[in-house]
Amino acid sequence: MGKPTGFIEFPRNAAPYRDTAKRILDFDEIYVDHDVERLATQGARCMDCGVPFCQSEEGCPIHNLIPEWNDLVYRDQWRDALDRLHKTNNFPEFTGRVCPAPCEGACVLGITDPAVTIKNIEMAIIDRGFDEGWVVAEAPEQRTGKRVAVIGSGPAGLAAAAQLNKAGHQVRVYERADRIGGLLMYGIPNMKLAKKEVVDRRVALLKDEGVEFIVSTAIGDGSSGSLSISTLQQDNDAVLLTTGATVPRDLPIPGRDLDGIHFAMDFLTSNTKSLLNSQHKDGKYISAKDKHVIVIGGGDTGTDCIGTSLRHGCKSLVNFELFPQPPAEREANNPWPTWPKIYRTDYGHQEAQLVQGEDPRVYSISSLNFIGDDEGKLTGIRTVEVEMKDGQFHNVEGSEKDWPADLVLLAMGFLGPEHAVSDPIDLEYDPRSNYLAAYGKYKTNVDGVFAAGDCRRGQSLVVRAIHEGREAAREVDIYLVGSSQLP
Repeated sequence: MGKPTGFIEFPRNAAPYRDTAKRILDFDEIYVDHDVERLATQGARCMDCGVPFCQSEEGCPIHNLIPEWNDLVYRDQWRDALDRLHKTNNFPEFTGRVCPAPCEGACVLGITDPAVTIKNIEMAIIDRGFDEGWVVAEAPEQRTGKRVAVIGSGPAGLAAAAQLNKAGHQVRVYERADRIGGLLMYGIPNMKLAKKEVVDRRVALLKDEGVEFIVSTAIGDGSSGSLSISTLQQDNDAVLLTTGATVPRDLPIPGRDLDGIHFAMDFLTSNTKSLLNSQHKDGKYISAKDKHVIVIGGGDTGTDCIGTSLRHGCKSLVNFELFPQPPAEREANNPWPTWPKIYRTDYGHQEAQLVQGEDPRVYSISSLNFIGDDEGKLTGIRTVEVEMKDGQFHNVEGSEKDWPADLVLLAMGFLGPEHAVSDPIDLEYDPRSNYLAAYGKYKTNVDGVFAAGDCRRGQSLVVRAIHEGREAAREVDIYLVGSSQLP
């Protein structure tokens, strides 16, 4: 694959983001235009490695045919590369932007040298496909007469809907928010994943292919305009739950009820909704402008809170992380091809470095209590340094510190799905409160009801949600007609 000696001749050269000083002034995507020559050279680095771990379960959950489309880009066969990419991935424009690229962590070249820039190449292929008009709606030629309700329009729900529609079933997707996309729409900021240009574009294609979308409709929670899940069961031949893991992990320490403490998703959702509705003119969002902001929790969500706060014009920004700073290179207990747990600098960290002159992250720190004034407003937070001993965190004596804070954002992950949808039908749960459905089968204890994505497996990656949505669609197809041609 690629040029036989390419991995020896060419170094890794990843596509840069837009200039940091310019991109923090807007919410446009952070990516630069694709450089075809750079991408061809990177495709040339793809080795004839025999066993491509990049497309293994460890590298790519949807088993993208990565060496094949790397080679096709190297040979300037972009149309063929797009066909290979769509063989396994319904939405490469999403994964090419927001996936952390475990494929690169599993790249065989990565054993001794920096990995092939797989994510850059994937994004470029699909973007060119849209630009050239190669990506078009493909409605099924025949319909089966079977109806499927998909609850939730995140990556798992959309992938399942796309596949079930291809099989000829009539699919209706229900979303409680006012726009389709779930996590893709409101959980990821516009600068990482453009809503109108990227998410809405794909949703429009799905509509043209025959998928129906119902927005602003909650299922099972009893709110105005909601539907009961029993109604959906009666009106459909199968129901697929793809509601995501939306219960956030809280920080129940003294002062938690002070005004100024918010979950990260509330912050990010209100920001994007206001941006799309009015370019923030309606003021219906949690603003970080002129505030001392502290983000508790790392990961992608924490980084997105950093980038959003900086664009609002925060006064200062600090990011607390409980664990120690990761090493610069893999340690012995983190061998290839597992995901490399190393120190990384993402777009938000770069931006904070430019604005504040230093990385915003503070490691090995635990929060003791929030501090407020007589009016119940947040003014700060007290912390203590921690160290790991025998697998347990222990406070470092005398290391307490008070930090000024007008806004604290909790980005500590999610505990599982909400149960308003599932409780009315006595759905069974696993020990972590996820919907109980075996991996690979996706059937719940309720006949005709399936579950896939984060609501089944717990909080994970967009690419894993797409994988489960595709696999669940195949199982639903078998349930409805006895067999399936879906991959």
